[in-house]
Amino acid sequence: MQTIYLDNAASTMVDPKVVKAMEPYFTEKYGNASSLHHKGREAKEGLDRARRIISKSINAKADEIIFTGSGTEANNFCIKGVAFANRSKGNHIITTKIEHECVLASCKFLEKHDFKISYLNVDKEGFIDLDELEKAITPETILISVIHGNNEIGTIQDIEAIGKICRKHNILFHTDACQSFTKTDIDVKKHNIDLITINAHKIHGPKGVGALFIKKGTNIIPLMHGGGHEFGLRSGTENVAGIVGFAKAVQLADKSHIIYMAELRDRLIDGILKIPDTILNGSRDKRLCNNINVSFKHVEGESISALLETKGICSSTGSACSAKSLEPSHVLTGIGLKPEEAHGSLRLSISRFTTQEEIDKVLAALPGIITKLRRISPFAKMISRL
Repeated sequence: MQTIYLDNAASTMVDPKVVKAMEPYFTEKYGNASSLHHKGREAKEGLDRARRIISKSINAKADEIIFTGSGTEANNFCIKGVAFANRSKGNHIITTKIEHECVLASCKFLEKHDFKISYLNVDKEGFIDLDELEKAITPETILISVIHGNNEIGTIQDIEAIGKICRKHNILFHTDACQSFTKTDIDVKKHNIDLITINAHKIHGPKGVGALFIKKGTNIIPLMHGGGHEFGLRSGTENVAGIVGFAKAVQLADKSHIIYMAELRDRLIDGILKIPDTILNGSRDKRLCNNINVSFKHVEGESISALLETKGICSSTGSACSAKSLEPSHVLTGIGLKPEEAHGSLRLSISRFTTQEEIDKVLAALPGIITKLRRISPFAKMISRL
């Protein structure tokens, strides 16, 4: 049976060209990038080249890119590192109710250490209110962290407008761009961004590699201590092969891929919304090119996903990081969905390797699955009798 993989927001297939670029760093250029001998220098050259490629993609300087083991680590590093480094200036951080779990968990951790966190509401499409953001700022505010492209509903925040507000009030601005990196334009200078979290495995690179852009002069303390790697900001031997693969994935990303994915996304959304009692979660226009998130009334998202799996279709009911939780998605309840509506959600996320034929197969399979589940749903039967 053919596998149709539509869970690319969780992780993507590693591009064969990325694998090829990484291979020499396992078998030939395997030295430690901190070693002074020629094998170490080979690894260091690959590391430096990758840093230049990635920094250029967001209009940053090479030494402003700090490699980490994941986007989660980078977010923890940013939130905690900035908070404790700037505690003498203030103890207030502003974020949103629909951030990735690692940002929210970091903020909850800081609350136990006497930091004050403001969690901004979002509207029904997942956008923050810029006026509410500005009103939340106090003399104690040291950091504003707002996710760029939401990992569940795909809503893209106006980071340029947020950056202007942060610059106006002289507050550090961080954005988690793991989902939006290479799928949208990000310019750290134009958008007034001080810190950005990115990673490799959402863009056809390897797992276990992330990065944090830290604008030169930003006050931050390390999360990892040791031998002083990554300019003294993230100790630990660098994953050179993974970092080289990360850079290759960035090089392979192209604007034509964005156009292609957006066309497939819209084809899938249009087809799914023909199913009765179905709603699109998130914005229709300001949406990540690869994200589709819908809720079907009177059915469970897990049941939909399970039946899709029997047809070889890989999907998700939310973010992969919280897939085992029985609680409704905090993102979906954050945009106003009732718990039962949130539980009826399905996230489909495509990639540049997804084909139109695959999309059509999903559209052929999904209506029958929803009809079958509604037929056996006790809640649906109760509604039909009213």
